[in-house]
Amino acid sequence: MNRGKGFDEMSGLLAFPVRAPEQPELEIRVNFGMFAGREATAAEIEELGAALLPEIGSAEITSENRYEIGPDSEAEVHQVRIVVPNEMLPEEDFEVGELAGRLVAIAERWANGCIADRRVELSEP
Repeated sequence: MNRGKGFDEMSGLLAFPVRAPEQPELEIRVNFGMFAGREATAAEIEELGAALLPEIGSAEITSENRYEIGPDSEAEVHQVRIVVPNEMLPEEDFEVGELAGRLVAIAERWANGCIADRRVELSEP
């Protein structure tokens, strides 16, 4: 079987374990799919980033589908996660709490705007 040039060099990067990753100091999660009935678009994620910039210098935004699978149930959830790097956070805990409140408000305004523009109704199987 010809796997192509470079396959062996990349094979270790396809899946890899991470033990006890460093946790961010602040993470905001948006249950976008639950309310919008769809995934957030790339353009919408960029709009969220632009809305966050005045509050924080940089952030990581992840748009992900999470699957929860068990013996009696199965669920798919689309979430948007905003991760604020430790170095972008204020020193005092109360200031981190205030920042979190402002970021949640921005994320909620963004999500509500996206949902108002284009919502997909979920149907029963």
